[in-house]
Amino acid sequence: MQNNSFISTPVTSTPLKRLQHGLLAITALLGLIAAPARAEAPPPVIRIGIASPAVGSPPVYSVGTIGVARQKGWIDDAFKASGTKVEWFFFKGAGPAVNEALTNKQLDFVFQGDLPSLVGRSAGLKTRLILPVSVRANIYLAVPPDSTIKSVADLRGKRVSIFKGTNSQLPINRVLKANNLTERDIRGINLDTATSQAALSTKDLDAAFGGYELLKLRDKGVAKIAFTSAGSAQFTRQSALLVTDEFAARYPQATQTLVTTLVKTAQWVSEPANYNDVLNIWALQGTPVAHWKEDFGPDLKSRHSPLFDAFVVARYKDAVNDAVAFKLARNKFDVEQWIDRRYVDNALKQLKLTQYWVPLGADVK
Repeated sequence: MQNNSFISTPVTSTPLKRLQHGLLAITALLGLIAAPARAEAPPPVIRIGIASPAVGSPPVYSVGTIGVARQKGWIDDAFKASGTKVEWFFFKGAGPAVNEALTNKQLDFVFQGDLPSLVGRSAGLKTRLILPVSVRANIYLAVPPDSTIKSVADLRGKRVSIFKGTNSQLPINRVLKANNLTERDIRGINLDTATSQAALSTKDLDAAFGGYELLKLRDKGVAKIAFTSAGSAQFTRQSALLVTDEFAARYPQATQTLVTTLVKTAQWVSEPANYNDVLNIWALQGTPVAHWKEDFGPDLKSRHSPLFDAFVVARYKDAVNDAVAFKLARNKFDVEQWIDRRYVDNALKQLKLTQYWVPLGADVK
């Protein structure tokens, strides 16, 4: 005979018990929602690559907003509380060398010109364009003082140095096209900046394309300037800060800290009261103050705008199209998907600078 005293009877759920269970579930859910997000563990190190060589020992790099922030120690200060170490890497091989380091996962952030950065992206490098740093940078064409070359149109068949793969190659191709020439119509020689200057000084070149560094050769009497892009925005260069997708995804707060620091630096650089101080800092790298004044003019603000305005976006879109057309890059891609505006927008709001810089239209001349 079965002993029913050992058979358990299920407890019937009452309306009161169901209400109690529901309230407990809601309380637990609200607790999860209200709980603060876990603080991001800071990176032990941040590796910043610069597509330009430094000078001296210890190395001095003081150009642009990034150079000023480094020279002033503002980037190190921004990460001091977190214990994050900032490491700097300077590349004589410029943009192509930076892309190689990115490929080998040796860098987290890079300051790089438009052409090499988009070449890397089109080749599959996972980067984000997060901060315009230098816009409308000029190019120059220098020739020996006794040269018969008067303009770009006279370069056909001449020995001309071009630092290939850098952000000067793209506007150089545009200038050549505007004068009914291509790189095939000249005897293009791939030389870095220092080698190009030396070769032009000894007349081993007929002409050299470059940046403001060519003004030193002019002042020494070993060259004259046959062309400058000043006043012609379509022939200028743009440069920006990029971050790897991997770093940005893992350390969004650290990424924001760097961008905010550089936006704050851009504002300091843009203030008229700091004009002479800025030029003196830039001159630490070897370019005289007079040449900075000649290249930039009296206003530093517009060329150090951190805005992803219509002008910057249009220039990068044009760069992608032109790079493929000139066979400098393989594939086109969506620039809008490459740009990540969140960090700049957050920095401008945090620093109360949303109205400080005037956005430029796409058709600025």
